[in-house]
Amino acid sequence: MKKYIRIMRIDHWVKQLFILPGVAFAELLIKSYPHDFVFRLIFVFLSTCFIASANYVINEWLDAEFDRFHPIKKHRSVVENDVKKSVVYAMYAALTIAGIVCAWVSGAKNAVWMEIFLWVMGILYNVKPIRTKDIPVVDVLSESVNNAIRLLIGWFIVTDVFFPPVSIVLGYWFGGAFLMDVKRFSEYKMISDKSTASLYRKSFKFYDERVLLCMACFYAMISSLFTGIFLIKYRVEFIILMPVMIGLFCYYLFISFKEDSAAQAPEKLYKEKGLMLFVLIVIILFLILLYTDIPHLQELLSNDLLRL
Repeated sequence: MKKYIRIMRIDHWVKQLFILPGVAFAELLIKSYPHDFVFRLIFVFLSTCFIASANYVINEWLDAEFDRFHPIKKHRSVVENDVKKSVVYAMYAALTIAGIVCAWVSGAKNAVWMEIFLWVMGILYNVKPIRTKDIPVVDVLSESVNNAIRLLIGWFIVTDVFFPPVSIVLGYWFGGAFLMDVKRFSEYKMISDKSTASLYRKSFKFYDERVLLCMACFYAMISSLFTGIFLIKYRVEFIILMPVMIGLFCYYLFISFKEDSAAQAPEKLYKEKGLMLFVLIVIILFLILLYTDIPHLQELLSNDLLRL
């Protein structure tokens, strides 16, 4: 039974905490919570975990023939063990149903649609004939859109009436694209052989280290652009966050050069003490700026030229 539990990747559930910024942004802009907020949060979080595990199950099953070319993933349960197809698909169905039921029970009706969206993206990413995972550039964008979906899930825990600003949704999406691209860069660098890397991930036939690094810079700049638009539009004081957030992008890229980098497995990023300190600084600075007015920054929004 243990070999089947492993493919659910329960240790990856920590990544579902990415719904929390959506909750925070909704509270910031709407300034209220529904009376059943805690109930919604618990059940929607469980729903996201179950749907994510359903996607992990189908991913491990369909990727088994490719994962054997990866120095770490070749030890995954489906690759190493005699796993029955019928059990895998039964788990997939059960996790999908559990996820949708939890979302429905939560009462957050739009979150239900977002959970279904997250599940559909798992199919598009993993299942032929589309299998976006094999298409260069599309692989990164289709995997990272899950980041934006998680933001929307968190947002719709708080409100069923309003849609979040498109700028922060795009900023979150391309921030995720940066993470997924750097993950590929770290994997490619570790495998260090293009032919073997291409057997593991077909999109590596197109990529090399230079392409992946250039794309990482592009995604980071696009994410910073849209995030900056959101921050300065809704609270100008947040613009002070931008240099720190850009530094966070740089530090994340830095750790991707490490051997067996945690960038390949985001669920292990908590082991990177420097990165965790950076994230803590961002959170503390965010909270300070949330409640601190700096009138002189309003001049940045003025169309008037500065007088000498």
